[in-house]
Amino acid sequence: MIGLFSRGTAMIAGVAILGGCALLSSPDPVQLYRFGSAPEAVSSSASLSAPVQVALRRVGFPEASRGDRLLGVTGTEAAYIKGARWVSPAEDLFSQSLEIAFLTQATRVRLIGRRELTPTTRTLDVGVRTFEARYEQVDAAPVVVLSATARMLRLPERTVVSERVFTVSQPASANRVSSIVEAFDIATRDLNTQIVDWTEASAGN
Repeated sequence: MIGLFSRGTAMIAGVAILGGCALLSSPDPVQLYRFGSAPEAVSSSASLSAPVQVALRRVGFPEASRGDRLLGVTGTEAAYIKGARWVSPAEDLFSQSLEIAFLTQATRVRLIGRRELTPTTRTLDVGVRTFEARYEQVDAAPVVVLSATARMLRLPERTVVSERVFTVSQPASANRVSSIVEAFDIATRDLNTQIVDWTEASAGN
């Protein structure tokens, strides 16, 4: 190991002397993407006289998928997809998309964001467990896989009213970044819709 390290150090020093400008070359360009967006719409729950108030806790996210990089998995190997970043951390984009889904789709529930102080007797706890693009083969189009656990808690006892695990798989149409991002977007909206429907069915219990 020491020999390899020394040799590498010597090679780097040589490059710095003979071609210092190469060390200052511009990095490869990175394209920014987003997911989970939806058209702006008036909340259907806003027209109800007494919607069920449900407070959303901070959404949990797997460590490898946090931040702005797109995670790709092939078997037991994992790597981030080159040349692409999320415009914001994935956990923030997901939380925003979930709130938008409740705003535009819920008919019996009003979601209380983490910054609101509205009192409530129900809390929604969502933990994303999987958020990745899975490759069967290196050059094949991947399948975007999302999974999450949702729990409805009754306050102030903090007893679990209902709990469910959701899993969504969305094949990308091609092994291109734009196609993979589209699959993430479709899968996220599908997952959010399922969580909204389940929450509405569970909030009254």
